[in-house]
Order: sequence, then C-alpha cells, then structure tokens
Amino acid sequence: MRFSQRIGQRPIKMLLQVESIDLDLKNRLWNSLFEDFFNDLSDDVRYINTEKTNACKIIWKEFYGNTIDKIPKYSSGRVYPQGCIDHIRLWFFKVEWFDIYDLVEFIADIQDINTINFTTSCNKALEKEVAGYRIVNNKIVQITTENEIKEIEEAINNTDKWKSVNTHLSTSLEYLADRNIPNYRNSIKESISAVEAICKIITNDDNTTLGKALTEIEKTIVLHGALKSAFSSLYGYSSDAGGIRHSLLEDDVEIGFEDAKFILVSCSAFINYLKVKINQ
Repeated sequence: MRFSQRIGQRPIKMLLQVESIDLDLKNRLWNSLFEDFFNDLSDDVRYINTEKTNACKIIWKEFYGNTIDKIPKYSSGRVYPQGCIDHIRLWFFKVEWFDIYDLVEFIADIQDINTINFTTSCNKALEKEVAGYRIVNNKIVQITTENEIKEIEEAINNTDKWKSVNTHLSTSLEYLADRNIPNYRNSIKESISAVEAICKIITNDDNTTLGKALTEIEKTIVLHGALKSAFSSLYGYSSDAGGIRHSLLEDDVEIGFEDAKFILVSCSAFINYLKVKINQ
C-alpha cells in the first residue's frame, strides 16, 4: 500500500474505484466505446441509414435527449457519424464518473445492435483498473459495496497492538488492487494470515494455528456456531505454517478478483467482530 493510502489521502474506495473513474479507466472505457462499438458498426456511405448512423441517432435522441435536426450531418443531409462521436467524446471526458456509467449501460442495452464485443471489452477494462462495477445482462452492477469498503478500512487499524494484522490486510489489498500484475492467490493468503495473526494476539500464543486459536478463543468469547464453523473452514485453506495448501489455491484452479475480494472482506469483517468481542 502506498504512503498516500496509508495516511488516508487516497481512500480505499478510490483505490478500488467505487465512487470515481480515474484517467486510466476513462481512457480504457473510451477505447472500448470507440473501437469495440462504433468501429464494429457498418457504415456504407451509399446508404442513408446504416448501423453506425442509426446508433448515433439513438444515442443523440434517446440518451442525450437532443432534437434530431441538430445532429451533425453532411451537406447531403446524411448523418455524419464522426461528428456525433466527436460530440460524445467531448462530453465523455468532462462529465462525472456516474454519467460515464450511464452511457456505457445505455449503449450495452441498445436493442437490435450487437454489443457483445463492447460489453466484453468494457468488463476487461473495469477488471484491469480495479473498478467496483461490471456489466451483467447489459446493466452496470456494483460488485464492491460501501459496507465492504468500510469493513476493510476499519480492519486496517494502524495501532501497534494490531500491527501484524494491519500488515497482512494491507498486503492483501495491495495484491488485489495491483493494476499491472494482480496476485489474487497471494491476496487470499494474506487475508487468511491476518485472521490467524489476530487470533495469535488474542490467545497470546505466537505458535498457535488458526484452528487451535479459534477453539481457545471460544473459551472466553461466545462464537455463534455457524460463524465459528464458517471461519474454522478457513483453516482448510492454510497449513500449520500459515501457507495455503488445499484446492482453493491449487495451480489448476482459476482465482479471480471476486474470489480474492470476497475473502478479504470476509476476513476483515471477522477481524472487526473479534476486536469488538474482546473489548466487551
């Protein structure tokens, strides 16, 4: 995690792009719009109505709510697609992040025009730039919620008492949010190690394992049966040395952003729960 993130100048929600779109993501989404939508549409100058001119008219009228007589045209009266694209580009790079998602969703849901390449390209851009959204069934769906962000922020508590826990969670987040070489397997390892670290602190036993620690903790903290069972199963992913050993992280099992994020949020929530319980 960078210095600016540790001191709160670059919040986690910006790191994961939940309420923002930085220039890199904006550029990628524009490239998807230009290359994988507009450039995929047929546009034979011999015809008045082509896929590209029809798409431009739909966006011009239905998305922007403009009057059709003001749409860019050739002197012949035919719609001038590049003029429309230039208009969209000028708007695209000066509006709010949620306006951009409005346009992406609108285009993904246009009927009678194949937008599969466009949605696929957008989702690759969103994943590459660690955005908290994906296109699912032609709709923008939030995959990283405010509550999830709060759990991670609260769990990364920069105090000496929880230093080892903070280190593991911060490293997990770094692996998850690395836009060049994300490492989801190691992100999961670090999330689980963070739970093991807080258990060692609570039991005051540096040599304990996650499974043994949870049993010891239950003697002083009443854990709900289902909750204990859920987090005891994490031990199935970790060895006595704290490394990952079972099927979730085997080389032939594909691990993605959603898997690593789920484990990070779950571990953060459990860590927050234990902190509250031991202070009661």
